[in-house]
Amino acid sequence: MFSATLQRFASKIPRYPQGNLQWMPTLPLILLHATHATPTTPANAIFRIQPQMTKHEVKEYLTKIYNLPVVHVRTQNYLGKRMKIIGKRKIAYAKRPDYKKAFVTFDGTLADTGMGSQVDGLPGQQQEEEGEEQQQQIEA
Repeated sequence: MFSATLQRFASKIPRYPQGNLQWMPTLPLILLHATHATPTTPANAIFRIQPQMTKHEVKEYLTKIYNLPVVHVRTQNYLGKRMKIIGKRKIAYAKRPDYKKAFVTFDGTLADTGMGSQVDGLPGQQQEEEGEEQQQQIEA
């Protein structure tokens, strides 16, 4: 009986995987908090990630996709909040999904550029800057 089950599942699994297969999650990182580098401490960031992601995957993802100089990654697992929903006729219990946080420390070479949320080349920012310049001329 065991051999029949094994043969049934073994036929579905390829013996030799084709190509360079890598697991890359979709929308894996949600930035929760980031701090700039100071002369004494490096830049840090906190991401909310999928529970199955490991420290090595987080580091590879940030270095290969975003070209960030990651030095150290710490992770913490969190249990989802349990809730009791009280209705008129019955009480229902629910639970939010579990999640994981990744605390990433960057290299000392990553520094604040001083631009804030401004990105060169966006059309909306040029209009805002022109409006600010006109108001400064009116006030003067």
